[in-house]
Amino acid sequence: MADADAQSLETILTRDAALLQETVRDAGALARSMFRTELKTWTKGASSPVSEADIAVNDLLEARLRAATPDYGWLSEESADDAARLARRLTWIVDPIDGTRNYLGGHDEWCVSVALVEDAAPVLAAVFAPVSDEFFFAARGRGTTLNGQAVRAAGGSALDFSRVAGPKPMVERLNVSGGDIKLHPRIGSLALRLCRVAHGGLDAAFAGGNSHDWDLAAADLIVQEADGRMSDLSGDPILYNRREVTHGVLVAAGRDRHASIVAHFRNRPLP
Repeated sequence: MADADAQSLETILTRDAALLQETVRDAGALARSMFRTELKTWTKGASSPVSEADIAVNDLLEARLRAATPDYGWLSEESADDAARLARRLTWIVDPIDGTRNYLGGHDEWCVSVALVEDAAPVLAAVFAPVSDEFFFAARGRGTTLNGQAVRAAGGSALDFSRVAGPKPMVERLNVSGGDIKLHPRIGSLALRLCRVAHGGLDAAFAGGNSHDWDLAAADLIVQEADGRMSDLSGDPILYNRREVTHGVLVAAGRDRHASIVAHFRNRPLP
């Protein structure tokens, strides 16, 4: 295989799109086969749950993707970080099971999330929720599909709070009327929450602080290619595959609604 730096992005998108879709589908099938079974679990860091399913899915993704693209970097929630990724033009960013708490609790809203990032921006993305059979896919400049059908974010700038998902304090800060609002039920998978903006299932979605590259990169491209926008509250784009992979509060929405939300927070910044 030629070195990644010598290849055109068009060649990469064409070749790696098929690899990504097939691999993520297989990873989702593996995760589904282990869902609601007796699993070994443990905690990493302060309170983040991990299971043998997370590791098995990560191992499958890493074996398939890295074998096919040995010149690419690798950043996964379930792999030791290798600083060599910082020097790579192209890097896979992976969350083997996004929504592990939901997964271990037997709830349906979890997914496999994988993006290919060129420099700081995603160029390929796949998010697969096996239980609900939602397969989101996007390639830079080629749009977003859900189960093979083109999708777009909801237009307009009005806010129906029952169609806005995210941490309650964030959503309530949009309520300038001060009256009671009906909030959307919590979606425990951040990647899936953001992706549901891409097909109009949600008008907007927030990510609270302390999200990571692997939670966001695939969903970011999926929203963008569906004529949406995803950014921090100042409107600045999210940069990936940097030394620091943790991010602050973010919002995703259709183009006009996103602009309206960003303007709202510029006038009413967080404390």
